[in-house]
Amino acid sequence: MNPEKVVFGFFILLALTLNVGFVYGEIDNPAHHHVWEFAAVLLVNGIATILKLGDRTQMGAVLLATSLVAMLQLFAAALVWTIAAHGTGTGVTADALASVVSLAVGAVVANVVSVVLLIVETVLLRR
Repeated sequence: MNPEKVVFGFFILLALTLNVGFVYGEIDNPAHHHVWEFAAVLLVNGIATILKLGDRTQMGAVLLATSLVAMLQLFAAALVWTIAAHGTGTGVTADALASVVSLAVGAVVANVVSVVLLIVETVLLRR
């Protein structure tokens, strides 16, 4: 067993599960989407992206692309949340939170593609 592959797979799967946990619930209900959970999603996705930088294969390039898409979606969500919380007089409204969650769902899609590609690569290595 390769410890590097275990850590790599761990962070890819953790990024997906944390993101699904964040987006789960009513899209505009602040009680269902906590800012610290979102911070954890952003941090773990960043770690997963960094871990993908060392792979020089074609599959590694596609995995990195999925991770960059997820990070772009999450940075956009963080920007919307920050502007809503600190740049407006109304704070984080239901509409702003719905936009944050919608962008995070885009990151979930990218994370799912990444996990599927990791599974495909693992199955192909066994043969």
